[in-house]
Amino acid sequence: MYAYIIRRILATIPVMAVVAIFVFLLLYLTPGDPAVVIAGDYARPADIERIREALGLNRPLYVQFFIWVGNVFSGDLGVSIFSNLPVAKLIGQRLEPTLMLSLATTIFAVIVAVPMGVLAAWKAHTWVDRLIMVFAVLGFSVPVFVIAYILMWIFSLNLGWFPVQGYKPIGDGIGPFLASIALPTLALGLVYVALIARMTRASVMEVLTEDYIRTARAKGASNRTLLMKHALKNASVPIVTIIGVGVALLIGGVVVTESVFNIPGLGRLTIDAVLRRDYPIIQGVILVFSGIYVLVNLLIDLSYTILDPRIRY
Repeated sequence: MYAYIIRRILATIPVMAVVAIFVFLLLYLTPGDPAVVIAGDYARPADIERIREALGLNRPLYVQFFIWVGNVFSGDLGVSIFSNLPVAKLIGQRLEPTLMLSLATTIFAVIVAVPMGVLAAWKAHTWVDRLIMVFAVLGFSVPVFVIAYILMWIFSLNLGWFPVQGYKPIGDGIGPFLASIALPTLALGLVYVALIARMTRASVMEVLTEDYIRTARAKGASNRTLLMKHALKNASVPIVTIIGVGVALLIGGVVVTESVFNIPGLGRLTIDAVLRRDYPIIQGVILVFSGIYVLVNLLIDLSYTILDPRIRY
């Protein structure tokens, strides 16, 4: 088991190396001189030269890369072109809202989607199954921003139950925090719920056709025991896998959701940086998001050994 854990941890190193190379080359993937692109159409030659000097673009490419990697390992993600503040500091200031939104969405999605998928599998080909699958298809098909605006119109503008926009940190109290994050969590979570529910249904339905399920049923096992002890437990690996894969969908949804609800998180920071062509911030945020995604999938891989002791590869 320990050898498997070490191998999985070591396997993340080349992944992050490829990500680092891509993030570094992001400046050079845009057509034209990066300094000119960043400076804009009406920049003076002195401004362009200042940007080129600030980003080290007047040095050989391999030298820039090794300097950048060294700075990243020391926690230096560069300096914002427009605010002139360290990128690491800007990301640190915006990290809490994004983490809270992502964590709340994941908890909400798992609590809602897994029982829905199990119920749909148990009531397969009935009106209950069809109703749940229609909800899943709609949830996965409708864009996040459309769901967000509908929820905002109903629960904020008409009913007045939740604030329209903004974010209250958990330090301001549990009540204001939950009120500010409820609608963004619901808007982002519906897409995630649809994804997990469909995979849960498919996995549980496949397990319910196995011989040991029929044997347990013949021995008089209750429906609850069949579903929870046998079916769901043995279907947990693909369910957990899709939860990990869905983190990429969650990261993309966070960017849109934070923009709609005016949440000062990493998603909003990314949008502002893209509009301003603030490449150091874009590079830093992509690196952080990639690191989170790799870490989550590493934890998912390691959880396989707990969910299924037969996995030792």
